[in-house]
Amino acid sequence: MPETYIDIMLQSLQKKEQVLDAIIRLDDLQKEQLENPESPVEDFDKTVEDKAALIEQMEHLDSGFEKLYARVKEELSENKERYQAQIRSLQEAIRSITDKSVQIQAQEARNKELMTQKFSRIKRQAREIRANSRATAQYYKNMMQLNVIDPQFMDNKK
Repeated sequence: MPETYIDIMLQSLQKKEQVLDAIIRLDDLQKEQLENPESPVEDFDKTVEDKAALIEQMEHLDSGFEKLYARVKEELSENKERYQAQIRSLQEAIRSITDKSVQIQAQEARNKELMTQKFSRIKRQAREIRANSRATAQYYKNMMQLNVIDPQFMDNKK
């Protein structure tokens, strides 16, 4: 019975690796979207939503893995020699997952910096547009006042 649980745990780790690969691809896509000033915000939002779905999937996989491990933990520790090959496979998968997680964390940090830069650039552009709008409105207001002739008294006395 523990062999079945171990096989399921291995499958869970392999699925987790696939999800991490998908997150890495989305991180790369996010980086491109943040670097491209012409990229629509909707595309960025879609990428964030896709990543959120993958992260939720990861949480389910982690939860399932932990439950399975809790069932076979004692058996594995008591009979290490018997399950040596499976334990080695689990360790290799976990090592690979850890490497990908570190890669994702680094990319997320870079993307966060790019996002901060992009948002500050957008904020600056919005300020410039508001300032230009105010200047234009003030100009037109002033120009309209130039054409207005103040009422004047005419003295009709001769």
